Amino acid sequence: MISGNMQATIHQISLKPERAGARGLPKEPVPEAILTTSGLRGDFNRYRHEKKQDAPHMALLLLPVETIQALKDEGWPVEPGHLGENLTTRGISYTDFYAGRKFRIGQTEIEITEEAAPCSNLYGLPYIGREKGPSFLKSMLNRRGWYARVRKQGAIKVGDSIQPMATQKP
Repeated sequence: MISGNMQATIHQISLKPERAGARGLPKEPVPEAILTTSGLRGDFNRYRHEKKQDAPHMALLLLPVETIQALKDEGWPVEPGHLGENLTTRGISYTDFYAGRKFRIGQTEIEITEEAAPCSNLYGLPYIGREKGPSFLKSMLNRRGWYARVRKQGAIKVGDSIQPMATQKP
């Protein structure tokens, strides 16, 4: 279930335009975006593009702000968008996301497809590097975020509600 009585919302939308040699993180906050079957318009993720051939089931990465806060409480200075997520959510626990679960966000619809695995691209964060990288990857296990497919395209903005659609947990 979605946490308590709190309404689930988009806390932050993050994207990163394509830049030569740059990775997809950290991403930069924007107040609104167009969500397409390829992901957020204007966002470029080198890993997803080069290694996954822009797979539509990985069009979007979501991560709860509550997970980011837990990492901060453990001493990692992460901020929304730093981990490469496109949508930082508020009011949905990490375990409330699972493959096959569908959500309506504003006028759009998404379907969670798979959990993202921590990867060495996270070493590129200025406060991680090679020295802290292995420890950070270990702390990110089962907290890296969730990939989603876009089922219905449209505009989204910070503050839009995120509503679960009828889905059975596997």
